[in-house]
Amino acid sequence: MGGGTAVNFRPTASWQRLHKRARLLTRLRQFFDERGFCEVETPLLSADVVVDRHLDPVAVILPDDPRRPAAGRPMWLQTSPEFAMKRLMAAGGEAIYQITRSFRAGEQGRLHNPEFTIVEWYRRGDRLAEAMQLLSDLAEMFFARGAAQTVSYAEAFRIALAIDPHRAAVADLAAAARQAGLSIPESMAGADRDAWLDLLLAECIQPGLGRQTPAIVHDYPASQGALARLKPSDPLVAERFELYLDGVELANGYVELLDPAVLRTRSAAANRDRLADGKAALPEENRLLAAMESGLPPCAGVALGFDRAVMLATGAQSIAEVMAFPIDRA
Repeated sequence: MGGGTAVNFRPTASWQRLHKRARLLTRLRQFFDERGFCEVETPLLSADVVVDRHLDPVAVILPDDPRRPAAGRPMWLQTSPEFAMKRLMAAGGEAIYQITRSFRAGEQGRLHNPEFTIVEWYRRGDRLAEAMQLLSDLAEMFFARGAAQTVSYAEAFRIALAIDPHRAAVADLAAAARQAGLSIPESMAGADRDAWLDLLLAECIQPGLGRQTPAIVHDYPASQGALARLKPSDPLVAERFELYLDGVELANGYVELLDPAVLRTRSAAANRDRLADGKAALPEENRLLAAMESGLPPCAGVALGFDRAVMLATGAQSIAEVMAFPIDRA
C-alpha cells in the first residue's frame, strides 16, 4: 500500500499460542475418535437458522446473478451447526461431532468475536447424566484440572442468594439483587424473570464457578430451555447444562427436544421477544422441523466455544490472543 497509512497485518496471537491451539485441536479429534464419534461437516450458509432471542445470525444475500450482487436468495451464516447436525441424527447418526466456524452479529469483546470456532457434538441415547459425564471427561482432558463438579441451577442460587430461582417472583429477584449490592441498570425497569435471573447469575454466581475444577450447572429454568426438553419429573426445569471454568462460560448442552410442535411454539415465542427487543423476526419454518417430524432419536448435544477454551488453557486474557485475526484485523 504505497504511501498510505501503515496497516497492521500481523496476527494478534503469538506463534507459541497458535501452535498450542493446533495441538489442542488434534487432542480434541483424538478424544472424539477414541469414543467412536464420526466427524461431520455441515453448511455454514443456510436458508434455515436457529430462532433465539439473544443469538443474531449474519444475514447474507446469495446472488443468482453475480452481476447483480444485491439481488438473490436471503441466507444466513449459522450461529451454530445445531440444526444441520440434528438433521444428520434424524437420518441415522449415532455419535457425531464437528469443529467449524460460526457467526453471531453484534458480539465483540474479550470473550466474543463475530466469527469464532465452535465444537459441537451429539450422541444418540445419552441422558443428562451421560451427557454431563462426557463433557466432564472432555474438560478434564483439555484443561488437566480434574473432573467437573456438578451443581443444579437451583442449588447455585440457593447457595449464593438463598432464593429458589424456579419459583421466586420478579419482586423477590429484584430484592435479591439490591441486597447483593448490585448496581441495577435502567434497562431492567419492567424486565421479566429471565432478565433478573440472568443478571443475578452473571453478577453473583458465575464469577465463582469453576475456580478450582471445571463446574457444570444443570437443570435451568424451563423458560431458558431453548432446544432442551423439559425434565419429566419437573415441568419448571429444562434439561440444559453449561460448563464453566474460572468464571467463564465455555459450553452449553441439552438433552434434546424431540417434539416439533414444541419447537414451533418456542420459535414463535422467541420471535415475539425479538420483535419486542426491536430486532427482526427470524424464519420459523426449517428442515429441522421436517427431521423431527420424521423422528429425531433421543440424544444429547453440546456446543463448546473453542477460542475461549484455548484462552483458558494457555493463560491468555482475551480470545484475540489465541486467534490469528479477530474481526478488527479480518
